[in-house]
Amino acid sequence: MASSSILSPLVSTPANILRTNQNQLLQTVSRKPNRVPYPRTSFVTRALLSASKDLVLEDFRQKKALKIISGLKNFDKDNVASVVTAADKGGATCVDIACDADLVKMATSLTLLPICVSSVDPAAFPAAVEAGASMIEIGNYDSFYELGLVFASEQILSLTKETKRILPNIVLSVTVPHTLSLPDQVKLAELLEQEGADIIQTEGGKCSNPSKAGILGLIEKATPTLAAAYSISRAVRIPVMCSSGLSSVTAPMAISAGASGIGVGSAVNKLNDIVAMIAEVTSISEAMKVYNGERNRVIAM
Repeated sequence: MASSSILSPLVSTPANILRTNQNQLLQTVSRKPNRVPYPRTSFVTRALLSASKDLVLEDFRQKKALKIISGLKNFDKDNVASVVTAADKGGATCVDIACDADLVKMATSLTLLPICVSSVDPAAFPAAVEAGASMIEIGNYDSFYELGLVFASEQILSLTKETKRILPNIVLSVTVPHTLSLPDQVKLAELLEQEGADIIQTEGGKCSNPSKAGILGLIEKATPTLAAAYSISRAVRIPVMCSSGLSSVTAPMAISAGASGIGVGSAVNKLNDIVAMIAEVTSISEAMKVYNGERNRVIAM
């Protein structure tokens, strides 16, 4: 794709091609990533980063990773604090917040869980990592979809290459857009693995419109991301995190489909009561523990 914009319109017609010079928001999120010089790390620093990376990835290797997501554009400190607390108290293994150094400092004061930060601007990551983030995510695109914007495969690859150049030793998760066809999602995941991504995250809840209520509806809602997790996990060697539209009913299905971890956002961050947030995280965490316990017993037999 020849365009220098990071974002692409949902419908590519002359009438709605993005004109970033007419939209301040898009100027901010769609500029070409700055080539930010990042200091060379010493041998000791690299060793510490490697140890931290192994620690973050261990839960994925054991297929028990549970990431609670506050939202890429959620800078509401009270809400983010509640999400972080719910993740900590409910049994999550990491928490994903907006890429902001102040939010990271607040989060690290509330929990010892690994902090992941999400952005589509590679230049924004170093400050958040210096503040205490131990994982970075190119993804959580929902806020852009709401503007009618999507990401092309070439743009995701470009962002990944730039991020790896700036921060080569930090755990990098990259979301494969659900707006791509399933075969194209698999192909992009393979290319991302080649570029050094540590985790592939799937999505799809936004494109799913359940026709049934109750448990049937929960399963319908999770179908796109479950299908992506199944297909991608069989094409790459790195962990796959199944995210978007999941619940305590479908979280075990994601692990069974091949995912090494679960990402949960709106099911938690849209709740107004921290007690309800904790209860939801606990419910998903317990569902995963029950599944993993049963799976381990079968393997041991």
